[in-house]
Amino acid sequence: MELRIRHCTTYRYQSPVDMAQHMLHLTPRETATQRVLAHRLAIAPEPATVHQTKDAHGNLRTFFAQEAPHEALSVLADSTVHTRAPQPLPEGAPWRGMAWERVREHFRYRVNAPYEAAAEFVFASPMVPRDEAFSEWARPAFEPGLPLLQAARALMERIHTELRYETASTEVNTPALEALAQGKGVCQDFAHIMIGCLRSLGLPARYVSGYLLTQPPPGKPRLIGADASHAWVSVYAPASGDTPGQWFDFDPTNNRCGAGSPGEDYVVLAIGRDFSDVSPMRGVIQGGAQHTLEVAVTVAPPAELEGRELDPREGH
Repeated sequence: MELRIRHCTTYRYQSPVDMAQHMLHLTPRETATQRVLAHRLAIAPEPATVHQTKDAHGNLRTFFAQEAPHEALSVLADSTVHTRAPQPLPEGAPWRGMAWERVREHFRYRVNAPYEAAAEFVFASPMVPRDEAFSEWARPAFEPGLPLLQAARALMERIHTELRYETASTEVNTPALEALAQGKGVCQDFAHIMIGCLRSLGLPARYVSGYLLTQPPPGKPRLIGADASHAWVSVYAPASGDTPGQWFDFDPTNNRCGAGSPGEDYVVLAIGRDFSDVSPMRGVIQGGAQHTLEVAVTVAPPAELEGRELDPREGH
């Protein structure tokens, strides 16, 4: 499947911003199920400095600096990717015999244990603590001896079924424990809750940011800018025999899972410990006072966007 993603962020300031520095995570990753065909950033006004590096998790990030006064800032990320359907979760040996308790013991701290990169995703992170409330809530899904991936799928299904998706029910910085207590949230909350449950049981889990292709109502055209960013979870199954270790993706918002991504209609943007590692855009400014923020995201087959270009200075 070929998909084009346009993600436009526009700030309008109450008074001029004198100087600003920003960091972007808006470049899609290359993965086993995804290939980046094209990517460009359009920033207005034109920044004085722009450079791209990789962060600790292998995500491409872009830093830019504005050194002249400006009353508005727009950033357009325009990407085209080719995705393929992921493999379904494996059901046969050796995965069936890898109980979640065995995975927990594998990642338990041992002196002189060999380094394993996935181990860093067992620990608490800025937006996802390890807490008994998470492990207690997750226990019904983690029956003794249950294979890791089967237990993770049961947890995903429980979040999808028992928590309510409600737009604007939380803020971007709402604690995951608060979202769990209130029983509702958005995709970011559901991802953080699932990660908190897994890590609190001693299992490695990471946050994935990206996009999901949505379909307009029958007979209606696709609305430009009406989509949104998405978030889900990856769970790590360590190597066993001749089978290498691998990350498996679970989307509790939509109850979908797969090896490499939850589906062909997903686009992976960045991975991290939680949202704080992969915020699409963050920065510091001098001046500006209050501001308004508009975000417009469109995910569609490229043919649907031909002739419908978006100038970053136009916002929506």
